[in-house]
Amino acid sequence: MVVTPQPDSDPLFPTAWPAGTNYTGPVPADGESPVAVSEMSPSRARRQTNTQRPNTCCFCWCCCCSCSCLTVRNEEDRGRKSLETHLETFQNCEDCTKPTLDEISVWAQSFDKLMKNPAGRNVFREFLRTEYSEENMLFWLACEDLKQEMNKNTVEEKARMIYEDYISILSPKEVSLDSRVREVINRKIQEPTPHTFEDAQLQIYTLMHRDSYPRFLNSSIYRSLVHHGSHTSSEC
Repeated sequence: MVVTPQPDSDPLFPTAWPAGTNYTGPVPADGESPVAVSEMSPSRARRQTNTQRPNTCCFCWCCCCSCSCLTVRNEEDRGRKSLETHLETFQNCEDCTKPTLDEISVWAQSFDKLMKNPAGRNVFREFLRTEYSEENMLFWLACEDLKQEMNKNTVEEKARMIYEDYISILSPKEVSLDSRVREVINRKIQEPTPHTFEDAQLQIYTLMHRDSYPRFLNSSIYRSLVHHGSHTSSEC
């Protein structure tokens, strides 16, 4: 006898599986038929599989809620963030009082007097930013901070960060140093001290003095300070 399929049935996807047949397709969700799951798009199937897989960390296929490597990683991140927060004080302007006209005038006498004055350094940094060379001042300030550090572990961490931020050729804030100074740093960085970057700091200081400082004195930033200071002084 020939069995004619029902109008609403599909011979390729029977609504009932023969006895003894094991279904090997995707596991259907509650209330969803195997047919609907088998017709699921590949992207939807991947999303459903991902939702069923427990979260895992990038180092091992274990549950992250008890993964020891994630704990170590979190501790390292917290330590680095704490040090970065400390070093961020050099990314922002230094605390200082408003410079007087006499102080502003002294900045033109010598580069050393400009760099020894916190307000002078802030104004000079503003000028360097317009020339896209602010990293020179940031590197110099970071080296000054490193010289004040006594703790060996902190010295090593700060030295490593200075190297990554300003010495590494992969850094967008790399400062311009000659090969001789780079070789010295590469030797000293193995066992860093507060004076590891002393040669490099001097070279960047000299670069700012000879290259940027003359342009700073002729810049609109400095001239406007002198003009405003003179105007304020005459009103007093």
